[in-house]
Amino acid sequence: MAEPLDRALLDEDVPGWWAALGLPGLVDVHVHLLPPPVMRRVREQFDTAGPLIGHPWPLRYRGDEDELIAHLRALGVRRFTALPYAHRPGIAGYLNDWAADLARREPDVARSATFYPEDGVDGYVTHLLDDGVEVFKVHVQVGRFDLLDPRLDDVWGPVAEAGTPVVLHAGSGPVANRFTGPGPVRALLDRHPRLVLVLAHLGAPEYDGFVGLAGDFDRVHLDTTMAFTDFFEDLAPFPSALLPRLADLGDRVLLGSDFPNIPYPYAHQLEALERLGLGGDWLRAVCWDNPRRLLGGGDVPERSPDR
Repeated sequence: MAEPLDRALLDEDVPGWWAALGLPGLVDVHVHLLPPPVMRRVREQFDTAGPLIGHPWPLRYRGDEDELIAHLRALGVRRFTALPYAHRPGIAGYLNDWAADLARREPDVARSATFYPEDGVDGYVTHLLDDGVEVFKVHVQVGRFDLLDPRLDDVWGPVAEAGTPVVLHAGSGPVANRFTGPGPVRALLDRHPRLVLVLAHLGAPEYDGFVGLAGDFDRVHLDTTMAFTDFFEDLAPFPSALLPRLADLGDRVLLGSDFPNIPYPYAHQLEALERLGLGGDWLRAVCWDNPRRLLGGGDVPERSPDR
């Protein structure tokens, strides 16, 4: 690894950062690219610290889709998601069609999709699985729904059988509701233990419960999204006592950023992970090996096995 900088890591430093680790780049499992009208509404929520946000959240990146993708490529993010998320009935089809078109045009974007407990959800999820979707996003904190809603009974099984990962925001941050927390996720996994889940934000703020799920179910992963950054440590600090467990789960911890909806440079997420002091092997696994394995290679190269 390179010597630490005597200043904060900047976005222009990122290619040198991953190169010093011996990596070909980065793979990010938690990027949000949305249709322009939806992105405008999301930004309004952040700008006004709306009821689902609850805190000042000054967005760092405000470009359009092409500008955002170009910035990720300049950072060396070789593969990344789009992660649309349905927050009400009737919108999933629109979001999924948009994301499918994006993945066709931009091969470094993993084919992303979402679903919601609504009539016909089993049919469109089956079609998405047959059509090669690579990752789902489900957002309980925004969508405010029960993971065990009966309309999802015929969804979770096929998703588990397919092994398609689901990036699941079920932690109670930034604003809790009665459907968030590790309890409902454990109930879901008790029914479908083969689900490949990626628990967003390490499950913040209920870190202990969500890290416990990853320890108990061998297809449960954790993404680093916003965790350990100065911003998040002020809101929901990660308990230092959990770090050894996170190190032990190194093969199931994945780089996530929440780009572009973050109030600091992308580079700060990487800097925050490095300063944990868990070592180069852990960083290489988190920033490349683990997310690449989960999302599939696409056009992303293999990493030299001796690094």
